[in-house]
Amino acid sequence: MAHLNVNPNRMELSRLKKRLVTARRGHKLLKDKQDALIKAFLERAREGKAIREEVEKELEASYGSFLLARAQTLPAMLEQALMVSGAKCDIEISRHNVMSVMVPDYTTHQDGVALNYGLASSLGSLDVALERFAKLIPKLIALAAKEKAIHLMAVEIERTRRRVNALEYVLIPNFADTIRYITMKLDEQERSTLSRLMKIKEIVRSH
Repeated sequence: MAHLNVNPNRMELSRLKKRLVTARRGHKLLKDKQDALIKAFLERAREGKAIREEVEKELEASYGSFLLARAQTLPAMLEQALMVSGAKCDIEISRHNVMSVMVPDYTTHQDGVALNYGLASSLGSLDVALERFAKLIPKLIALAAKEKAIHLMAVEIERTRRRVNALEYVLIPNFADTIRYITMKLDEQERSTLSRLMKIKEIVRSH
């Protein structure tokens, strides 16, 4: 590891020692943050996997009901039944801090009913399909929030990992090598000065 290009003097040595202490402290804090982020990331990844599996099963059942309804209903009647929805879904977005990552929370508020058509003119399979889709919306939004949080945390973990590696493998070794280099140079200068003083002393004594 090459040392930094600095003047080998005591002032620079003192400054580099302080920077090395700060770099090591920063490395420890970032390492702790990275470990905590990975732990939180894995927890959310497991939760997200469970929600996704549940949502996929319910989506499959909902699409199955809808395909059955489409097969039993005339296209014009189906289009008319689905043209105007009687339901409304509002989403509130908030964020909370997880190890300096602002992850989203989505809260849903559903009003009205999805069955905005004459029940006498439609089949029960369509009612079932629309009700299933309506019940699935909050879970889909919760899954979106969870996966967005997972993505943001993955990005932050990668960013933190690069900073930890830069400190651990570049900055801290450079500081340590430069401190050793300056210490060696100062020791050489001290020995050289001491040697000259001893020679001057011998010359003075001989006269």
